[in-house]
Amino acid sequence: MAMDAKEIELKAKALTKAATQNEPAANIVSLLKELQGGVKASEDLLRSTRVGIIVNKFKQHKAPEVARLASEVVSRWRNEVNKQKATGSGSGSQRSSASPRPPQNGTASPARASATPSDKASKLSVAPDKRTWKADGVDTNQTGNKARDNCIGLMYDGLCLHSTESPKAVLSKAVAVEAAAYDAFGPETKEPYRTKIRSLFQNLKNKSNPNLRVRVLTSEVTPERFVKMTHDELRSDEQRQKDQKIQKENMDKAMVAQAERSISKSLQCGKCGQRKVTYTEAQTRSADEPMTLFCTCLNCGKSWRQ
Repeated sequence: MAMDAKEIELKAKALTKAATQNEPAANIVSLLKELQGGVKASEDLLRSTRVGIIVNKFKQHKAPEVARLASEVVSRWRNEVNKQKATGSGSGSQRSSASPRPPQNGTASPARASATPSDKASKLSVAPDKRTWKADGVDTNQTGNKARDNCIGLMYDGLCLHSTESPKAVLSKAVAVEAAAYDAFGPETKEPYRTKIRSLFQNLKNKSNPNLRVRVLTSEVTPERFVKMTHDELRSDEQRQKDQKIQKENMDKAMVAQAERSISKSLQCGKCGQRKVTYTEAQTRSADEPMTLFCTCLNCGKSWRQ
């Protein structure tokens, strides 16, 4: 049976108490299992009870069974919330019975006549090339962790550029990408996570690879796949063709026969004294002047002309 908000808050307080008083890991595991089975996650519920933030801290617990279970619970709640955002469903199952119902005659009450935050998140109000999470007015505070929320903002900025997708859809995808990066390379205090987020952002912002943003937004590339793609996989087909062309040109140049250089035993290297010297001749002065010799010692590599 799903817990109500008050029951969840009590369990969250019990978890905090168990951690501060160094209670046995079995007690913490028991509380986490109760939350795992009793919380029907929604964004509003997790925010109001702060249970998501509290459970998330246990992912760093010294007891492996506690850390593993906390990670499973947080991941499950995150997926449930992301699904709700993707489908546009609200958190009606967690809304109290005292919440006002919409008027039966189909007209909005004066208090609700203006656009709500969710309405704003569903509409694009700025030019596609000017979009950022701030310009779109979205709330990137999704995890309760400042560092991770900043990374969600970065992912949003990378995904929304030149896109006409709604802010709500872009935010949902940005949250999913950050979560996948966190699961694969986290926690957020580790360099692999920070490096991966920077790399993903730079690739999304790459002007020569606009199709990457589209592929991620349309789920052609899933968040889990996106965060693990290699540098070569992230590049566009055009970039790969250009690189292949350059490689072919370099290979063709390397296979061109080089001009033969004469070897003289009468020329002596002034550096090592050896008489193993190759040379080529070129007319660098007027026609009535002798030709210039360009010499290279085969022993020490010294080059000179005479």
